[in-house]
Amino acid sequence: MMKQHSDGRRVSTYTVGIEAEDLRYDIIPDDVEWARRVNQHLDTDYHEIMLQPAVAELLPKLVYHMDEPAIDMAIPSYLVSQAARETLRVMLSGMGGDEVFAGYPRQLAMKIAGAFDPVPGMVRRPLMKTIERSLPGGMPGRLTAPLRNAKKFARSAGLDFDERYLGYGTYFTDEAKQQLYTEELRAATQGSDAYAAHRRYFDRVKNAAPLNRLLYVDLKTFLPCLNLITTDKTSMAANLEVRVPFLNRQMIEFTARMPPELKLRGFKRKYILKRALETVLPRETVWRKKAGFGAPIRSWLRGALRPLVADLLSEETVRKRGLFRPAEVKRIVDANLSGREDFNLQVFQLLNLELWQRQFLDK
Repeated sequence: MMKQHSDGRRVSTYTVGIEAEDLRYDIIPDDVEWARRVNQHLDTDYHEIMLQPAVAELLPKLVYHMDEPAIDMAIPSYLVSQAARETLRVMLSGMGGDEVFAGYPRQLAMKIAGAFDPVPGMVRRPLMKTIERSLPGGMPGRLTAPLRNAKKFARSAGLDFDERYLGYGTYFTDEAKQQLYTEELRAATQGSDAYAAHRRYFDRVKNAAPLNRLLYVDLKTFLPCLNLITTDKTSMAANLEVRVPFLNRQMIEFTARMPPELKLRGFKRKYILKRALETVLPRETVWRKKAGFGAPIRSWLRGALRPLVADLLSEETVRKRGLFRPAEVKRIVDANLSGREDFNLQVFQLLNLELWQRQFLDK
């Protein structure tokens, strides 16, 4: 569409790729191959940045710009913005498409898990718990993605509707936090609910279609408080403005009126958007497997970031900070490295929290 309105000028495109070696432990499919195909098809001014694990130096900088612990998406977002700023001042992003058109795997997982709802909770919960405990979570190889997704699915499939969706979107469950916190932190947070706002939004649309309830909660929480704020702060750190056409007001109002089955049809996510683009792009490009916009954290925690983890999450450092139990932090780190559990994003968050505290509290 941009090309049709560009008066003959080539549209500039930027993408981030991940090295094959770094994908061994990850479930992110290689996005670069598809970006190259689209570039050839549309003849764009194509720019490609391959992620390199010089992240130990980059992370403190990102935490500073974010004013809060960074998520993995901050890394490619900043690097793409930095590269684009050499020639551009404003960029368009596809951010918001998954929240508007139901593109996240967790939305499909909710639909599948709903098939188990007729099973009584007293049977469903222990059954799913047993399945979760029996599956490995972080081993490398071809089965990495299906095993990890099955484990995460089982962890939340036994819960009720609202709790199930919140379970798919959290790194630390209430149970895990109780294990992690020191007695002082447990006492200080007793009775608090990290998902109080989410529950209010769920209640506000309790009579809406199940899928629309999920999309509404994401539009009010996940999208502005995680994705948009990360995009905005990392791009502004590079002095670049990023705009998000999928979140155009008319687009949101239009899609909110659509029947849910036009967004999630069977197992096909973002159905109507993909059907609309079949006339613009090759079918295999439109219907390819989704690739998240993240970094190969799982590989980096075993390589470039491992010394940083050993330092910032050491028993001495954790004890001195006084928030978490050193033995539990060690268990999480060790279980992750062994491949028994996929605790990579938990380790990454603990690492970023310590970096944030050093940047903004200790100074």
